[in-house]
Amino acid sequence: MSKRCQVTNTKPGYGNSVSHSQRKTRRRWEPNLQVKHYWVPSLGRKVKLTLSAKAIKTIDKRGIDAVVAEMLARGEKL
Repeated sequence: MSKRCQVTNTKPGYGNSVSHSQRKTRRRWEPNLQVKHYWVPSLGRKVKLTLSAKAIKTIDKRGIDAVVAEMLARGEKL
């Protein structure tokens, strides 16, 4: 499974680790992903989502129904 948020599409960032002597080696910054279960009244069932911490705050602010409706409109599978 890819390291990607289902709501915000956040994905890993890439760059260099730079040591004290300025040697550069490739590295990646993983998003802070959490697996959450939500009850969605409009669907009448629970959904399991892989979310970033920012997406959890977005759901708290906008509501799960609005976020799920937006995900279904763009073709995301739940």
